[in-house]
Amino acid sequence: MATTELKSDAIFELLKRFLGTEEGIAVKNKVNLVYQFNISPKVTPPFFSMIVCVCLDCFLFVLWSFSYGFGLQKIGIDEVVYTIDLKKGEVIKGQYEGGKPDATFSLKDEDFIKLANGKLNPQIAFMRGALKIKGSLSAAQKFTPDIFPKPAKL
Repeated sequence: MATTELKSDAIFELLKRFLGTEEGIAVKNKVNLVYQFNISPKVTPPFFSMIVCVCLDCFLFVLWSFSYGFGLQKIGIDEVVYTIDLKKGEVIKGQYEGGKPDATFSLKDEDFIKLANGKLNPQIAFMRGALKIKGSLSAAQKFTPDIFPKPAKL
């Protein structure tokens, strides 16, 4: 498990406190599933990967690859893992230790924040490849932004 600080750490802390409230207990009883989140930190810096020169029949071909990291990050690199256990009403930083979670979500930190705030539709994120799901798809569909506590209105 990585020791990376994420913006989404604060959301998991809020969710942990929310699950102790009456509204949170109602959500726990309604869903009654275990979810694991693998959150990747922000982007990597740009880099050049390889330059290859090929000489064929007196023609010089130069092949190169330039990978840029502006907004691109492979899911699965330096992930921070959280478990949201809606059977017990707990949020734990780390792997689920009670077997397999019902569904595992992998996404970038910034996408998780958008998802939690209701600004990113989970189905659209999944179809675009920004959200990867492992496990039961029916369990995954029960995890909606409604599970997160609503921000207070002033």
